[in-house]
Amino acid sequence: MATDNAICPTKPEPTLSFTQGLIIGQLSVILLIAAFIKFFIFGDPPSPEVTASIRATERRSRTLAHRQSLLTLRSPTAKSPQPPLNKKKTSVLRSPPTLTIGSILNKTYYNVDSHQPESLDWFNVLVAQTIAQFRSDAQHDDAILTSLNQALNSPSRPDFLDEIKVTELTLGEDFPIFSNCRIIPVDEDGISLENRSGGISGAGARAKLLDGSRLQARMDVDLSDMITLAIETKILLNYPRRLTAVLPVALAVSVVRFSGTLSISFIPSNSSQSTPTMMKFHFLDDYRLDFSIRSLVGSRSRLQDVPKIAQLVEARLHRWFDERAVEPRFQEIALPSLWPRMKNTRGAGDDGLDGLSSATASLNKGKGREVASQIREEARKEVQAETSAAGASLRPEMNPETLRYRRARGRHEDIGTTGSFSMPGSLPGVDLDLET
Repeated sequence: MATDNAICPTKPEPTLSFTQGLIIGQLSVILLIAAFIKFFIFGDPPSPEVTASIRATERRSRTLAHRQSLLTLRSPTAKSPQPPLNKKKTSVLRSPPTLTIGSILNKTYYNVDSHQPESLDWFNVLVAQTIAQFRSDAQHDDAILTSLNQALNSPSRPDFLDEIKVTELTLGEDFPIFSNCRIIPVDEDGISLENRSGGISGAGARAKLLDGSRLQARMDVDLSDMITLAIETKILLNYPRRLTAVLPVALAVSVVRFSGTLSISFIPSNSSQSTPTMMKFHFLDDYRLDFSIRSLVGSRSRLQDVPKIAQLVEARLHRWFDERAVEPRFQEIALPSLWPRMKNTRGAGDDGLDGLSSATASLNKGKGREVASQIREEARKEVQAETSAAGASLRPEMNPETLRYRRARGRHEDIGTTGSFSMPGSLPGVDLDLET
């Protein structure tokens, strides 16, 4: 018996029954789900200042890594300019001297070291008028709503989203303010010469760096407004079969503030490559973009303003903006030709610059002539009245010795006193004898 017990030991009895284990397992799953919902979905988001600081640090590190890679790949010696194509040049058009960035700055009296930043009040007024006209046109035209609906419901829309409808659109009431504009020299990659060399010292070193650079305008932009876009859609669950579940979702995104630095530069046209003049612009990585995001999930038991949804949407919007217009990314716009052309002329009739031709073009021939003659007659009377009034006011103060009212000297008067007539511009001492 002792041998049998040693070969086949008795199994220990379980301390928990099957029912108890099932209950403990279910409670563990419920606790995990509750902790996930509480801390991951409904957890308090970080403050906007902390989030903005983290994003700015990430963008700055990405920009520095990009600059370091450019400086590493760049050859130590300066790139030699490509020789121009051997084309036959005409002798009529005189070739001007070669202009460098240094000569342009000297001719425009602009010192990049001592010139004070300029305010852009006049530019702010023009931009405000353009934006105001755009907002006014949007109130009377549904073109912007049609474009938004087409963009949101494009073929690239995911399959788990139903049709997206725009429920609210607010274009704001304030305008962006541009200020602190300054001109700085940059290299061909858009890197500031001060950042590239750690500071420029000496006139010779500065002139050498300016020869291979171009100019860039940087200005501060600040906008505090409420630009809102609200949409609603449904999240479709198509597994294990189509439309297994449907979850309504409403989302409203508002831009409350934007501040940053805008960089603008011009890339000259290249005749050899048939490229037009381009305007290049982008924002520096130190910008600040704040959103206000409201959400509503569900049909009956609705969840309002879920923090995690706001974080995901805000991160996606920042990523979209960074990938398009934040350094080292930039936008290029081809500029049209500024040469005056007749097809671009507006403001007068085809017969000339006379305003009457455009005013009477829609009238018939007889009526147009009658209106034109009446206008000319009224204008003539007004001119005569103004001339008479001006002459009456000046007549008592007329002085015969003044230059304006001095009597012209007659021909016989001069001849009678001297016996000769002097021609203006003749040699001194040479007179013309005009006596008969």
